[in-house]
Amino acid sequence: MQIPMAVKHWLLAVLALLVIGLVWLSYNQCSLRPVNFPAPGPKHSLPCPKYLLEETIYPIKDTKHFILSAYEDHREKRLTRVIGIVHRHNLEALSCIFCCENGSTFQTKVKIDIHRDHFGFPFATTDLLCEENPECNASHVTIEREERKRGGSLSLPIRNREKTEGDFPYEFTVCISNLFGDYNNALQFIQTMEVYKILGIQKVTIYNTSCGPQLDKVLHYYSEEGLLEVVPWPITQFLNPSRGWNFAVHKGDLHYYGQLTTLNDCIYRNMYKSKYLLLNDMDEIIMPYKHGGLHELMGNLSVQNPKVGVFVVENHVFPKTMFDDNKRFDLPLWREVPGINILEHIYREPDRKNVFNPTKLIINPRQVVQTSVHSVLKSYGETFRIPPDVCRIIHVRVPLQGHLTKEQLLVDTTLWDFQQELVPKINNVIHKSGVLT
Repeated sequence: MQIPMAVKHWLLAVLALLVIGLVWLSYNQCSLRPVNFPAPGPKHSLPCPKYLLEETIYPIKDTKHFILSAYEDHREKRLTRVIGIVHRHNLEALSCIFCCENGSTFQTKVKIDIHRDHFGFPFATTDLLCEENPECNASHVTIEREERKRGGSLSLPIRNREKTEGDFPYEFTVCISNLFGDYNNALQFIQTMEVYKILGIQKVTIYNTSCGPQLDKVLHYYSEEGLLEVVPWPITQFLNPSRGWNFAVHKGDLHYYGQLTTLNDCIYRNMYKSKYLLLNDMDEIIMPYKHGGLHELMGNLSVQNPKVGVFVVENHVFPKTMFDDNKRFDLPLWREVPGINILEHIYREPDRKNVFNPTKLIINPRQVVQTSVHSVLKSYGETFRIPPDVCRIIHVRVPLQGHLTKEQLLVDTTLWDFQQELVPKINNVIHKSGVLT
């Protein structure tokens, strides 16, 4: 029986639609649907995840752990170091899923290296170490629970893929661990930044959980200027961070708003961007006392100590409760800006017998593996403690020896040496940043 022409056309149309559908389905399975990662083993031909991470803190699905950033570490065998936060009492096997240059994936087991300075808190800064496959030449990586059914994972870009030996963009960068609690000490921030620039600092990296409205304007000003890199640090969205360092006293999930995590991330973030890093808090200034600036100081120290990668600087307290009697820098404009006027505090507490002053650090980041707040945990080079008459930290804060009278304190007007250049620079920032509006 002869098939009518209309039926033939209809059957051909149906067949064409079926062919198109099969082609589309095949393409969709390869490129658009969530990827089902293979079991541990060598490089595979499955496509890489299509979604890239753009935030700062990311939960690892079906675990109590978090990842922040990934960095290639060239110093021993090639590996990718993922900076993370893990729950020390809920460890499980984890896998690294690399996204290779050709679009395939490579999977390997994670080596979990928990930093020993966690101060008793259940969550700790941790390096998640992933050995690389040279044939993969990975650009992105993610961490997953090993036995979880895979698919749809997001990927961290692997930074520091190119190793640099010298000619860094910056000589000196300051790492400030975090701002929190709606911190609004705008005047001290401006004064400190301008002192930094005079001393030779070219970049500051700061991790921001929360700050007040005036300081927010100042952060924006210095970011636009190019001095400041502000990294969002929304730790309170994921954990209950402690406001102190001692778990027995302060409680919480994580030490001091994740200070140790951000310091370690800052080291790797700037490893091939800066010759030296200064690891200190917002209310501290590492001050040379026998050199005109940091370039001269570190030039001399590095020649005298060629194997040293960690320089330790003593902290010296300038009580914010003691003021210069002559009110030399009690300026009307500065009174309008919220915060501490560090130029008014010229009295320094003397050293206490049998008590070591806390310290902060100047480091060569390429020689440091892990750091704590006051000392380095793992490094390749030697450590040198800078004599306090050569360099010390000016730390304007609540007194540690509050019983001492002004006459028992030491007068230290080192910051006044910069007044001719410093005062107009501070005034300029106050006017241009909009901090008074």
